[in-house]
Amino acid sequence: QVQLVESGGGLVQAGGSLRLSCAASGLTFSRNVMGWFRQAPGKEREFVGAIAWSGRSTRYADSVKGRFTISRDNAKNTVSLQMNSLKPEDTAVYYCAADGTPYGAWPPPRYNYWGQGTQVTVSS
Repeated sequence: QVQLVESGGGLVQAGGSLRLSCAASGLTFSRNVMGWFRQAPGKEREFVGAIAWSGRSTRYADSVKGRFTISRDNAKNTVSLQMNSLKPEDTAVYYCAADGTPYGAWPPPRYNYWGQGTQVTVSS
């Protein structure tokens, strides 16, 4: 059974930083692309960023480029999202996701496993 558990969300002032983490179990972590998504109230879920199996390749949404950084530790089965220079519009529930296809396409066409999400609130 695949489990993805996010942590690290909270309330921060605009311009501040937060680091989200996602602990994965039940899958061969090092063979999966890991992604971060977010969903703000009243909006559709949107892509934030993703990191390939080895960590050498990453991609980001234009709205977070230069502010957010994804990293992974394959020895610990964790993926992190470092968020700097946070803005009120970054307020959302943030979800960790795994594509679920060992050594699948980059970027993956879909993500098959999702965490429960962690709330990030940025005050102005």
